[in-house]
Amino acid sequence: MEQEKPIFYLVPTPIGNLEDVTLRALRILKEADSILCEDTRTSSVFLKHYEINKPLISFHAFNEHKAVESVIQKIKSGQKLCFISDAGTPGISDPGYLLVRECLKNNISVECLPGPTAFVPALVKSGFPCDEFVFIGFLPVKKGRQTLFKQLAVEERTFILYESPFRVVKTLENLIEYLGENREISVSRELTKKFEETVTGTIKEVLQHFKSKEPKGEFVMVVKGK
Repeated sequence: MEQEKPIFYLVPTPIGNLEDVTLRALRILKEADSILCEDTRTSSVFLKHYEINKPLISFHAFNEHKAVESVIQKIKSGQKLCFISDAGTPGISDPGYLLVRECLKNNISVECLPGPTAFVPALVKSGFPCDEFVFIGFLPVKKGRQTLFKQLAVEERTFILYESPFRVVKTLENLIEYLGENREISVSRELTKKFEETVTGTIKEVLQHFKSKEPKGEFVMVVKGK
């Protein structure tokens, strides 16, 4: 009898509101032998809420290369492993793609469940064209930042950035420098959470807003194309 091909599961988790999880995601997590996560402390809150008590394996940007081989061997040995990120769909702005790449190299099937991703509600709420868009994610802090802004200045499609509260003002100032103060932008923070907020207007108007109100939380910036 032919042996079944091992499967590795990518399981999306809520980006804020704990109710935003699918029944299938909960079932897969409950059936897992172990769960890989970026931050065991963050993931424990979500897992505890749904009474999922499984061994957790830390897998993040600082140990990814070292941990991959161990993970591959566990899956090959027949263990059912899932990967969850701190929030949203694994592989988007986290090291999940490394695991996927190695699984495919090792003839391991990869199953990615559908679920939350922060940029989707931010994009749809912006009112900007959604038929074509570019997801950039987190901008480089230093090397390559200026080059990327020059490319974005001529981008005709809506584009999406992720940003930390500590760099929101600086990034808005950079956008004005390269795109002009009148380009339209929609900035969402704390999506699905209690203090969710979306500010839409020209880059100049949105910059003034966050200069007068200290930026807090996780940010998604949606910029209208040229």
